[in-house]
Amino acid sequence: MIPANRLPAQPVRWQQLWREAVTDPRELLALLGLEDRAEELLPAADTGFALRVPRGFVARMRHGDPDDPLLRQVLPSAAELGEVPGFTRDAVGDLAARSGNGVLHKYDGRALLIATGSCAVHCRYCFRRHFPYAAETAAANRWSQALDHLRADASIGEVILSGGDPLSLSTAKLAELGDALAAMPHVRRLRIHTRLPIVLPERIDPEFQRWFAALRLQRVVVLHANHAAEFDATVDAACGRLRDTGATLLNQAVLLRGVNDDAGALAALSERSFAAGVLPYYLHQLDRVAGAAHFEVEDARAQALVAALRRGLPGYLVPRLVRETAGEPSKVPL
Repeated sequence: MIPANRLPAQPVRWQQLWREAVTDPRELLALLGLEDRAEELLPAADTGFALRVPRGFVARMRHGDPDDPLLRQVLPSAAELGEVPGFTRDAVGDLAARSGNGVLHKYDGRALLIATGSCAVHCRYCFRRHFPYAAETAAANRWSQALDHLRADASIGEVILSGGDPLSLSTAKLAELGDALAAMPHVRRLRIHTRLPIVLPERIDPEFQRWFAALRLQRVVVLHANHAAEFDATVDAACGRLRDTGATLLNQAVLLRGVNDDAGALAALSERSFAAGVLPYYLHQLDRVAGAAHFEVEDARAQALVAALRRGLPGYLVPRLVRETAGEPSKVPL
């Protein structure tokens, strides 16, 4: 049973907070006292990738600092407009891995479902910023075609929900999938990759808790935080509510120039995530998606940073440095 002190005193309408997200770059700068620097900081042309960031996440940014690591992750930049060799619209081979109906099948024993194209925050380095979500959404028609694919392949022991962000779907919609998966004898685990408990922690509400705790599958939630400042008391509480459901919590980060490409920042992220009950899992080298080249950190620098973490942290707090390479049977350790 979920302890009473983990349940919010009053239901929080996460959907309303979603709708109230900041979508105007000039409003975002004004909230941070940077409105006078809009011409300098914002691109002159449309980048083709809209801004979206919840106000609770904005509140964690440093007022008056254009180099705040949280702001840098979400603010459109002129650097996104340039074409850089080697940076493509399909950085990790998602399109070649499609099995149809929102199912990606890259690795043995696992299938990934593109649950939705929606996300509460638009990260400028997103490797699926060009993905054709309209044609590839597993939740369509009550998951029917995606479920047919999973039923037909008894080698699939783990189903991974990704997006967009799968927790942008209603709990009722997620329950349709969970019930169907639990009825498949070969499926043992459900893994959810989500940024919502970090950027919109109110999403982990009592309805979600009740469903997730009752789900007859092993549950893994892979969160996505890149900097220690992304955690606050609301995020800690959301992580606690997730742990109370019996889920294993992991964190994967992306190594980003100007955000966390510093041994101290990465160590602080590991310590802060673990304090919230979340074990560091992966540190991803940037997926080379068009529009994100200005975030890239050289491999030698990345390896030196992880070596510094090994010297200063216990092994369980050192994430694995990896790259996803199209066509490879797993993530490639660096």
